[in-house]
Amino acid sequence: MRHDSADDRAAVREFFTERAARWDTRFPDDGPAYAAAVAEMGLRPGDAVLDAGCGTGRALPALRTEVGASGAVLGADLTPAMLEEAVRAGRQSAATALLLADVARLPLRDGCLDAVFGAGLISHLPGPDSGLSELARVVRPQGRLALFHPLGRAALAARQGRQVTPQDIRAEPRLRPLLSATGWRLLSYVDEDERYLVLAEREPV
Repeated sequence: MRHDSADDRAAVREFFTERAARWDTRFPDDGPAYAAAVAEMGLRPGDAVLDAGCGTGRALPALRTEVGASGAVLGADLTPAMLEEAVRAGRQSAATALLLADVARLPLRDGCLDAVFGAGLISHLPGPDSGLSELARVVRPQGRLALFHPLGRAALAARQGRQVTPQDIRAEPRLRPLLSATGWRLLSYVDEDERYLVLAEREPV
């Protein structure tokens, strides 16, 4: 069942607007983890890649390093305040463009990207199925998707004072069929205290 109403999107925007100004100071040491995750995507010089839900743009420099000057790096986020923080941090220089856009309704043509990177994305998509389907639409066949978080599910739950549950959308038994239903094939699944990284490949159309 989809949950991607305007109210849902407004709630996501409100959540991140309240936290944008202090986001980077809350998580100051995550840069190397982002770079390591990006390095595992198999990007090549000249590739076009989207940082979906880019927030303050922490992945943008690493993505630019991988695709080089000839590549295209796009950042898209639903929250203006997060994009403003990306600019304030100087990370827009790594991006070809920053887009104020809903990941489930991207202003991009079909199959125009080689890969998508999403840090903390899946848990904040109001409609995970529609969001992942939209990402599949804009990625070429055999293009890559990386779903990343600098903490694994258990470590993140502990930090938030809650328990890990089987209903977690990031749990492999839930995520694998969701990816399959939205045009992706799961390639690898890592859920360790130090990181969460899922790599998937766009299925042929």
